[in-house]
Amino acid sequence: MPVSLPPERLDQASAGAVEAWGDRGVVTHETPWRLYSGWQRASFLAILFLVYASNNTDRNILGVLLPQIKIEFQISDTQLGLLSGIVFACFYATLGLPLARWADRGDRTRILSFSLIVWSVMTAFCGMAQTFWQLVAARLGVGAGEAGAMPPAQSLLADYFAPHKRAGAMGIFMMASSMGYAGGLILGGYIAQHYGWSSAFLFVGLLGLALGPVALLILKEPRKVFPAQVVSEPFRVAFSALFKVPAYRCILYAVVIYFFMGYGALVFIVSLMTRLFGMNVQEAGASFGTMSMIAALLGNLLGGQLGDRLARRNFANLPRTSGWAMIISAPLFMVALMQSSMAAMQVPLFLAMLALNVMAAPMFSSLYLVCEPHRRATALSIVLLFANLVGLGLGPVLTGFISDTLTPTYGPAEGLRWGLVAVCSVMIVGGAFMLRAARYIAEARARDPA
Repeated sequence: MPVSLPPERLDQASAGAVEAWGDRGVVTHETPWRLYSGWQRASFLAILFLVYASNNTDRNILGVLLPQIKIEFQISDTQLGLLSGIVFACFYATLGLPLARWADRGDRTRILSFSLIVWSVMTAFCGMAQTFWQLVAARLGVGAGEAGAMPPAQSLLADYFAPHKRAGAMGIFMMASSMGYAGGLILGGYIAQHYGWSSAFLFVGLLGLALGPVALLILKEPRKVFPAQVVSEPFRVAFSALFKVPAYRCILYAVVIYFFMGYGALVFIVSLMTRLFGMNVQEAGASFGTMSMIAALLGNLLGGQLGDRLARRNFANLPRTSGWAMIISAPLFMVALMQSSMAAMQVPLFLAMLALNVMAAPMFSSLYLVCEPHRRATALSIVLLFANLVGLGLGPVLTGFISDTLTPTYGPAEGLRWGLVAVCSVMIVGGAFMLRAARYIAEARARDPA
């Protein structure tokens, strides 16, 4: 009895034959992506892109607002790290599991739309905070709402697109992450500079709130046609089955490290620019935001297209692509952070952000090679639980702690610089885990190439 979708079966699925691999080893002819025309799939992808962009804008706009929040509430870098890390990740990670279990059995379009409304309202509440602890409470609410974003969104995406086209679609979808991040920096920096940090929270919260009904109206739930895809099983059964797959464990470790750097430590980049180069938040946000946006456009498209092309030869090439991109990014970040001027930092930092975006689509597409269709949201939510608690949760805190520890000796600018440099090397370890996942998938194909 198989416990995960064998990679070799995906060759059949990519030819349009099958994908669902039942608990009793029965292959079913349910190909939900065939329900929709190319135009419909494009519209679904566009809505999912906008929802995920809103998710990342509301989550990451805090990065450009930290300098003003620090001054207003008179708090330390460690407290800033807690606000942008553990405070958000606490509810985001823990609520992700029950919402994902619901998403594996319920109407994912309703779950996603409701979650969007919740996190948008809570983001607006962040702008109404009068004390640091009120802001902490509102950020907890943002994390609670955003817990219902990724699992249902990616699960729907996997149903909308066939396996051999999934990395390309995932690349466009993942581009929303960096686009939302960059948009939050640019838009948030501009609003904060002219109207204050609270106005920035209010503006992006209201934008997301308007998107909720649109998502509910346009997105479709394939399970209304293929109800047999819904499989009821206890969480412990799903958890045990997933963790018996070595490649799944390796991908989980790699995503944790990816979040640790990409969604954790990098929240301090704008603060570093203001300290090192004397830039204001608008200048720093626009500079890094524009760079991140271009890197997102090029990197995610390149990663998605490269992943699709290489996957046609061997599905093990998906985690390989992600692994090498992670390894290459580490020295690029280190070189960028050691520069003494913004002009000298730009090229290596752009290349590092490019590599960071190249890895995303193949990484998450690899996840769906090693889990069954009825466990997709659960598989992702388990990954996100650890990625957010350990990666997103501890990344900013550790960086802020190192910065505060070194500041008395080296000053606030150099202390933060070395804090960021210290966490960059973990990307090499993440890349090694993805390469190991590729080896497991290749071995599985070699054992049964049929």
